[in-house]
Amino acid sequence: MTATAPPSTATETITTTGRRRRRPSVFPYALIAPAGVMELLIHIIPMLLGVWIAFLSLTQLSIANWVAAPFIGLQNFITSLDPAGPIGSQFYAALLRTMFFTVIVVAIAWSLGIFAAVLLNSKFRGRGLLRTLFLVPYALPGFVTTIAWAFIFNQRDGMLNRLLVDDLGLLQDRPFWLLGGNSLIVVIVVTVWQFWPFAFLMLLAALQSIPDEVYEAASLDGASLWKQFTSITLPMIKHANVVLLLMISLWVFNQFDVPYLLFGPASPEEATLISPLIYQQSFNNWNFGVGGALSVMLLVVLLIASAFYIRLVMPKGQTIDD
Repeated sequence: MTATAPPSTATETITTTGRRRRRPSVFPYALIAPAGVMELLIHIIPMLLGVWIAFLSLTQLSIANWVAAPFIGLQNFITSLDPAGPIGSQFYAALLRTMFFTVIVVAIAWSLGIFAAVLLNSKFRGRGLLRTLFLVPYALPGFVTTIAWAFIFNQRDGMLNRLLVDDLGLLQDRPFWLLGGNSLIVVIVVTVWQFWPFAFLMLLAALQSIPDEVYEAASLDGASLWKQFTSITLPMIKHANVVLLLMISLWVFNQFDVPYLLFGPASPEEATLISPLIYQQSFNNWNFGVGGALSVMLLVVLLIASAFYIRLVMPKGQTIDD
């Protein structure tokens, strides 16, 4: 007869081995620790400080010792939301203008992106060169392209006015593009220039996941190109569109660098968006408490809009990852 180990010994061996295998490793946490620390220092702590500043009377008189600034509760929010006050009227006007600006920019950028993606998804000679050219605005640094556009629009006798008035004869007078109502048009043009290549890149990647056999079957059934686009292309890239539109909307709604590089610290009234308004209240008027309150309200608006958008476009019980 073969000798066997006592049951208690075998059980203890299995239990010991299982404990060794279930012992958590600290190595994965050590890998993500630097990223977590940087996220804490760069985003979370400044955001919490910004929320705290919104409840303080922090002006140029108390900025030297901002920790001891008087606590005034919701007064900064009340001042910012008062439509009869100077700050409240500017906030509501900037909010409506930013919403209009976001809708126009996102619509144009998405339209250009889907058109270019559908065009370059088919095979033809020179497709690689066109793909590279379309990505040039996205590859260049944003401040470089914005400064270039500012040079084009800046001078009354500059490049754009020479083209429109002298060469093409489309205009009789030479408008000032960076002043008055034209300033918002300039911001829209420059922002679309920066963001539509990203839409093109995302949508092209989504289109390449659709099998060619689907379009071939639709063509055999007599479906037109428009019918294929609305019945096959758009439904099959729905998830990519949800992510793309949400990301671009958040980026555009928070747009700051383009107005700042075009107009400087103070944007024209007709082109003042939410982010430049927060900067003006904080660093031009030295009213950091009101600037903090406006920042908090901007955060709340973006969170509500994002949740509503995802709830609207996604079926009930489904997430983006599904």
